Amino acid sequence: MSTWHTPATRTELIENLVSGVDRYNPSNVGILEDYLYHQIRSQEYDCMANLAILKLYQFNPELYNPDVVVNVLLKALTAVPGPDFNLCISLLDERPPNASLDEPDPLPTLLPVLKGLHDFLYRCRFPAFWTAYRSSECEALRDNYTVECVGFEDAIREVAIRAVKATFTKISKERLGTYLDLSGAELDAYVEKLGWTTTGDVVAVPPNPDNHIEATVVQESIKLPQLTKVIAHGAAKP
Repeated sequence: MSTWHTPATRTELIENLVSGVDRYNPSNVGILEDYLYHQIRSQEYDCMANLAILKLYQFNPELYNPDVVVNVLLKALTAVPGPDFNLCISLLDERPPNASLDEPDPLPTLLPVLKGLHDFLYRCRFPAFWTAYRSSECEALRDNYTVECVGFEDAIREVAIRAVKATFTKISKERLGTYLDLSGAELDAYVEKLGWTTTGDVVAVPPNPDNHIEATVVQESIKLPQLTKVIAHGAAKP
């Protein structure tokens, strides 16, 4: 939780903006937006800083930038099953339309698409996610946004891997491939990079606290004086 709240990659300047009295100062929105695009380029992630941007947009509708919002939501997708995406959405529901935009607002069209992708990820329907993501419905999202988000697809694969590690001890290569949208040599290289072993068509998932269940034996110790009291109490009843 501390890493989520205060990531190690956050600079002192951003820390002061996010945690200090200037959190809601509209003059700082440009700094936070630049920091978001740094996250996009460097594969870093800072949910609290991104939420601060959305809060500033909520308080100051004239600052609203739809491209920034879409990128915030894309980064939040990579944090599933965390609450990040829904936290971001909660700050958009009351956003009034901004008539000062030079071009049509892409968010009303893309928001249902992003919500659908999030739903697939949250419910661990990874093959459905990849099918939707590769579809023509997501073409604008891919061509205009995820193409600029360095490592986005690998970050989504990490979401799938977290679910696999928590659920499986063994999984077929074919099934894992549908979760990762990989096959053949690419899938083999990815599994090797994870350090997982493959036997035939089966991939072994290393044991961890989530997928390695150990039976526990609970023993109760009742001493003779306690047992005597129970028997005496029962015998005393009419």
